[in-house]
Amino acid sequence: MTDGIMGKAATMEIGINRNGAAGGLAEDDSLEQDLQQIMVSGPNLNETSIVSGGYGGTAEGIISTAAITGSAGVHQSQSNAVLTPEEAARGVAVEKLDIVKKWGINTYKCTRQLLWERFGRGSRTVDLELEAQIELLRETRRKYENVLRLARALTSHLYSTVQTQRALADSFADLSQKPPELQEEFGYNAETQKLLCKNGETLLGAINFFVSSINTLVNKTMEDTLMTVKLYENARLEFDAYRGDLEELSLCPQDGQSLPRMEAAQQLFHLHKDKYERLRSDVTVKLRFLEENKVKVMHKQLLLLHNAISAYFAGSQQQLEQSLKHFNLKLQPPGADKPSWLEEQ
Repeated sequence: MTDGIMGKAATMEIGINRNGAAGGLAEDDSLEQDLQQIMVSGPNLNETSIVSGGYGGTAEGIISTAAITGSAGVHQSQSNAVLTPEEAARGVAVEKLDIVKKWGINTYKCTRQLLWERFGRGSRTVDLELEAQIELLRETRRKYENVLRLARALTSHLYSTVQTQRALADSFADLSQKPPELQEEFGYNAETQKLLCKNGETLLGAINFFVSSINTLVNKTMEDTLMTVKLYENARLEFDAYRGDLEELSLCPQDGQSLPRMEAAQQLFHLHKDKYERLRSDVTVKLRFLEENKVKVMHKQLLLLHNAISAYFAGSQQQLEQSLKHFNLKLQPPGADKPSWLEEQ
């Protein structure tokens, strides 16, 4: 029976000695003392629901009370049985109390498991390869966030430069109309600043596209994967907590009283094991797709940024425009951010 309990797919368990593990089941008997602290952050009882998640869980496995009361109402109407208001209120109160009890037990077990892991008294299930990939993803996201911050700063500085060049071109053009002896020189400089302003706006469009793509990659694609990682880590904690309970029960003498508790512990263990393995598979798939998507996006964006900046500083307006056409980018003229009411029609 122990082999069936402890079987795992691609994970390994890092064991740390539990001091007095066989006597650790006293939390079920002393739960009422711990609920005084747990109920501060307890579930919302204004809308009654049956939750099979708990610590860090989602809304998965929630059965609405409305469905239960609705089906019960149909059954009562068919059997012509009417509950008194006192009986209905008592049933709702019992249901809510059961929700709090289940949530409290699950939260207590997971909190105890987390503390035991921190203080070296518990055992933790570890997938070394997957955890290395998760840590690499977090490090990559931090570096990409820094690139995004610097690219936004470059956009801000370039925008200020373009605005200054436009104002300088207007000033040169105005001065070229007044002193006849400097009219030609002011005219040359005005045209030069206008050309630089136009190239700067083209480069600004390329950098804005680069920033937008990196922002989507970091704050949407990577964030979605990290949210799945968080659910996986919570499921791993729940799995280890109920696995520890099953290990403790297996060490106790088997009698008529412990047999029902053993069966209940086995059911909870397999339930959380299935959840843990499903989320681990989801994380593995998302990490693989994220890596493929990241390579494609960054290959395109880095090539665009290199070509645009090189053409800008080479003073080649034609190459700069060709770089944008190669990536199907169209620049909007100033003041054309929003379409007119006629275009919207």
